[in-house]
Amino acid sequence: MNFREVWNEPEPCPYLPDQVARMPLRVPARVLTPDELDTQLAAGDRRTGRLLYKTSCDACHACEPLRVAVSEFSASKSQRRVWRRNVDEVRITMGRPRVDDLRVDLFNRHKLERGLSRTGEALTAESYQHWLVDSCCHTAEVDYWVDERLVAVSIIDIGLTTASSVYHYFDPDAASRSLGVFSALAELAWLKAQGYQWYYLGLFVRACDRLNYKADYRPHQRLVGGQWVPG
Repeated sequence: MNFREVWNEPEPCPYLPDQVARMPLRVPARVLTPDELDTQLAAGDRRTGRLLYKTSCDACHACEPLRVAVSEFSASKSQRRVWRRNVDEVRITMGRPRVDDLRVDLFNRHKLERGLSRTGEALTAESYQHWLVDSCCHTAEVDYWVDERLVAVSIIDIGLTTASSVYHYFDPDAASRSLGVFSALAELAWLKAQGYQWYYLGLFVRACDRLNYKADYRPHQRLVGGQWVPG
């Protein structure tokens, strides 16, 4: 597979204060096959829109891709409580990613009301399309409903034997449900039923509270110095 680099400039780190990040963006020559996606995920790649990236920071190696062993996963006591709280009340559907007012509004509420936006500006429908709907691989949307209300959305990339969590957002009014945890458990359960091997949860950064929770999903491995090691 050939890739063309389209961006490779230093930028403010989105995870650690006072750090400079470098995340080169590459566009593949064509849509990745499922086994090619497995290969890129194993190499530490992440996807944004039609592009792939891997952290290549000059002075910092805090970012570690993390993957969960699907067949061996065992939920913790607190994770089991979240599952019981939601499993009989939350309806789950899966389909192709799409952009509409419902999803864009929910995305922006999640980002802005929870203080997750660096700019404080709402994402447009066009930007949502480019970031979460357009893709260079097979991508699915998992929707979570309470009654007829959309309360959470997961975007996941699906390979031959692995899958990758691209982004998850939820209704801030439903924060007490811990839908981020519930969605990960539901997606792990679905992947196990399908016989998948790994679920990539993105980057783990020990000093970043927005990312270090991923280590709670066990057993897992982290990519450290080019080698996958047990977490």
